[in-house]
Amino acid sequence: MKINNPIVSVSWLNEHLTSPNLVILDASIPIVTGGDATINDVQIPSSRFFDLKNKFSDNDAPFPTTFPSKEQFTRSAQELGINKDSAIVIYDDKGIYSSPRAWWLFKAFGHDNVAVLDGGLPAWKNAKLQVENKQDYKGKLGDFKAKYRPGLMKFFEDLKKESQDQKHIIIDARSKRRFKGLDPEPRAGLRSGTIPNSVNIPFEDLLVEQKFKNKDELKAIFKRFAKQEDNLTFSCGSGITACVLALGAEMAGYKNLSVYDGSWTEWGSLVK
Repeated sequence: MKINNPIVSVSWLNEHLTSPNLVILDASIPIVTGGDATINDVQIPSSRFFDLKNKFSDNDAPFPTTFPSKEQFTRSAQELGINKDSAIVIYDDKGIYSSPRAWWLFKAFGHDNVAVLDGGLPAWKNAKLQVENKQDYKGKLGDFKAKYRPGLMKFFEDLKKESQDQKHIIIDARSKRRFKGLDPEPRAGLRSGTIPNSVNIPFEDLLVEQKFKNKDELKAIFKRFAKQEDNLTFSCGSGITACVLALGAEMAGYKNLSVYDGSWTEWGSLVK
């Protein structure tokens, strides 16, 4: 099976649950800004837990959810039984929050047969579809092989250049009040502020009732800041919700997309 869209509906997933090369990943994490009391002990049938924080991030790095090495990503994906020909659908328990980060990681490591479940676990439950108790994956190793694609993930030195030129548009996914420095950052000791020459599209602006708005609505949102041929770099607090913007932009037809891995946590720490 080949997935032709970056996002799929719960009805599509339910119809394809028995596809032999389908892998469903739960990429849920607590909300970074705190106050997240979500406790889910169920999953979509046959899901495997994509441990974004521990298995699919470089935990030796100074900043959270840092881009892992090709070797780490390969090893961790194989441990989940993911193969080169796997058709991957990723969801999270917030609706749309951390699943686009996992989707972007697969794309950055050369795997395009991947999509996000629109509305995630809440939409699946609302449709009264079957769930099961959470369980660890105990199947065989996969043969997935990561192939790093330069340019999809950007780093501090890239952003130092991009923030000074007119060839890239940097779009920040944080709330308007955080972007303007009116609300404090959720991480202790991290200053407020913005990357120079960046603009703001809060990631929630792309969503309605935990699902993406339609293609025309998404186009209208991005059109305020960028033309289809522009180079877009997305930032946020720590590289999670920037990927929501990347997914929304792809749905809207944009092609030249990248995510700033360290986002404001790195920039605000290194640039005083």
